Amino acid sequence: MNISGQLTVDDLPRVCPLLCRQTNPGYGGDQTRVVEVGGVRFGNGSPVVIAGPCAVESHEQTLAVARAVKHAGADMLRGGAYKPRTSPHDFQGMGVEGLCILRIAREETGLPIVTEVMDTRLVEQVAQYADMLQIGSRNMQNYPLLAEVGRAGKPVLLKRGMAASLGEWLGAAEYIAKQGNLNIVLCERGIKAFAAGEYSRYVLDLNVIPAVLANTFLPVIVDPSHATGVASMVEPASRAALEFGSHGLLIEVADFATGRPRCDADQAIDGKTLARIVKFAHHRHEQLLFARQAA
Repeated sequence: MNISGQLTVDDLPRVCPLLCRQTNPGYGGDQTRVVEVGGVRFGNGSPVVIAGPCAVESHEQTLAVARAVKHAGADMLRGGAYKPRTSPHDFQGMGVEGLCILRIAREETGLPIVTEVMDTRLVEQVAQYADMLQIGSRNMQNYPLLAEVGRAGKPVLLKRGMAASLGEWLGAAEYIAKQGNLNIVLCERGIKAFAAGEYSRYVLDLNVIPAVLANTFLPVIVDPSHATGVASMVEPASRAALEFGSHGLLIEVADFATGRPRCDADQAIDGKTLARIVKFAHHRHEQLLFARQAA
């Protein structure tokens, strides 16, 4: 039975012809498009680890975390200058000042920056500072914003909506691609389900990773921080994500010596934990390379 407005995998060639494997035979059945961000390459086989604070809260805090991220061996720095929050009374980020702090952190560490843009009016501004633009879960289906980000000419990190199907997620990516920008990295960040809030923040849908790989040539990474909402769960969730074929990770890190973060402190890990995750990611990649050579 066909139900209006409901998408299945069979609809993907029609919904996202620019990104679907079936309509892009040049990528074959398993090739991934390589997306380059400031010298960091997503989809080339080596996992990319992006880490940093949930929000830019001060110069001291951001620089301390950036140094820890660099020391742990991560590849990119994340940090929100503009933050969408459930309550308008909560901390919303530092805006342009936060972008300036991120720029200073990049100059000191050499790490490329990804940060979220929430408004079509801010795309040009954020693009002047960021190496990669992030579309958050709440804005995954903000179609004017997707189109504007697509026109900005920067690589885009597109988070899955917290209740989005695979078809809806890829359909959102198609809005970016339609503007001539195929430099898109998808990010699974957990979905709402009956267990959400009982023992984790969301439910990490690792089953979607093989489905993404089967249906599009875009690289896909996983955000274990938002998916679990619990710092102690981030490391095992990261390992599981890599085992499922994720091309990388997006992780929140805090330096508690500079104070407790105002945003999502309970899901932030420290630099030592991040270093273990990075070490596992590299070791897992080496194991896969060895297995392929031996086959």
